[in-house]
Amino acid sequence: MTATRTGPAIGAAGENALYAMLDGVETRWACPENRTAAKGSAARAGGGRKGSPFLPIAPGETVVLAEEQGVSGIVRRIWMTMKDRSPRTLRSLRIDMYWDGSDKAAVSAPLGDFFGTGLGLVVPFQSALFSSPEGRSFNCAVPMPFRTGMKITVTNEGDETMQMFFYDVDYTVGDRHAADVLYFHAHFRREHPTKQRQDYEIVPLLKGRGRFLGANIGVRPDISRYGLSWWGEGECKIYLDGDDDYPSLCSTGTEDYIGTGWEQGTFSNLYQGCHVADKTSMAFCFYRYHVPDPVYFHRDIKVTMQQIGYWDPQTRDKFKESGVRAMTAREGDRIIDFAADAPESIPDYGNFEREDDWSSCAYFYLDCPASSLPELADVKSRIAGLDAR
Repeated sequence: MTATRTGPAIGAAGENALYAMLDGVETRWACPENRTAAKGSAARAGGGRKGSPFLPIAPGETVVLAEEQGVSGIVRRIWMTMKDRSPRTLRSLRIDMYWDGSDKAAVSAPLGDFFGTGLGLVVPFQSALFSSPEGRSFNCAVPMPFRTGMKITVTNEGDETMQMFFYDVDYTVGDRHAADVLYFHAHFRREHPTKQRQDYEIVPLLKGRGRFLGANIGVRPDISRYGLSWWGEGECKIYLDGDDDYPSLCSTGTEDYIGTGWEQGTFSNLYQGCHVADKTSMAFCFYRYHVPDPVYFHRDIKVTMQQIGYWDPQTRDKFKESGVRAMTAREGDRIIDFAADAPESIPDYGNFEREDDWSSCAYFYLDCPASSLPELADVKSRIAGLDAR
């Protein structure tokens, strides 16, 4: 008996198949050696012998890294590095991305935070979407489709010239997109400090239809107030499509949300990680990307994280010595004065409300090239207290 082949022909494989050839799609690389990504225009400077591998960016200057008009395509990979990778510099450089001629950027974030480097602390890590192989570079592999054009810029909002800025923007043109293809967005926020019982908003209320892709988050707990106590009992809450007081999705703790447990150490996986966990200076950078577990929204979305800490008998004794006063993280808002209250009135274990320094860069796809979310905060507020410990 002869088997009968059914299904599509081999040549009709999807574009993600390595052996697929997409008709009419062309490859472009924009870099300092070919700023326009034009055909036959790369590596011309210096007689073709590495004559223009980087460019300077003066204070206040905006440089266009890649731009296309009147054509569809997909930004497929972005790589960058620079000589000065200090936290202040990585918060002062701003990356913006515009789709289909929009006047408002879909992506507007500090460069370091956009590439998953929370708090400007560059360390080696690898995830499915972002990486820094040796802690000296920035890589993004998020696909970013556009229909009629795109523009990617970097602005130096710092006080000093960036002398050596290297980059590649790798993309294709001619890709044909279905009507339901969404636009990539990124949104940066910082609260320094957060407010008690007011959950930190990773994504403020966002109208539209799309997919929440995840976020990277940086936390500097207030050690002057709470010492080295654990800060991450708060839950991630995701409000979907008209949710009011209570969300549809909720984690059971900050470290639980990123796939670990019982506080956070250092690790980096494809979709979740904590690539900075400095328990001496108290700096934490972590991420969660909803790739295998998509978070869709059809009308609106809001993503928040509670700021809740934890005490045990050892922490309770330290709070007594330092005179900590804290609000319990339960209904009733009880204030505990660890130094003055009767010891028998204070439980051995408990959760309490905190105020810390939180920042985040959230990623999502949306059905339009610009969102209604607030513009990126000014550089002064982005870098305030960033180096102080």
